[in-house]
Amino acid sequence: MSYNNLHKTRARNAAKAIRARLAREQPDAGVELIRHWPKLGKTSGTVAAYIPIGTEIDIRPLTDALADAGHTICLPAITRPATALSFRKWQKGDRLKPGPYGTREPVRTSPLCTPDIVLVPLLAYSRDGHRLGYGGGYYDRTLAELRRRGKVFACGVAYSGQEVPTLPVTKTDQKLDAVLTDTGFKRFE
Repeated sequence: MSYNNLHKTRARNAAKAIRARLAREQPDAGVELIRHWPKLGKTSGTVAAYIPIGTEIDIRPLTDALADAGHTICLPAITRPATALSFRKWQKGDRLKPGPYGTREPVRTSPLCTPDIVLVPLLAYSRDGHRLGYGGGYYDRTLAELRRRGKVFACGVAYSGQEVPTLPVTKTDQKLDAVLTDTGFKRFE
């Protein structure tokens, strides 16, 4: 295992413990995301959300509010290992199927869509806009591909307590444009 991978594994283990504690202490923190969303300055468009798993902050109240405000919502789907995610249109009440890693995805008959904004789950985020994910690289590959094709806004979503001073990074890691938390919104340069 390389030096950087070892550091990422250690950082992931620490971040999982912190996020689990925050989830226990703040089970309704996801509702606060709605209050801070307008700071993005976006009032319409296609938003790639996700169905939270494990101790991820619950973004479903935000997703519902965005749909009510006229945003098109899409959810990620893993088509193959080690590839970019695809996104399929989703509305509250649409059927979801089990996906890899405990995820839930739209069924294959849901239309594909390209998001303007990607809400990105994470284990930790740094003060300079890097994110620590689960290690599969799906969001890094996806953001790289979307950025090659055009403009996309990558917004991490987290408990504010998931912020760390720095994270180990590699050349394939994609920076976030911003992070939305239960206590505010922060744009990165």
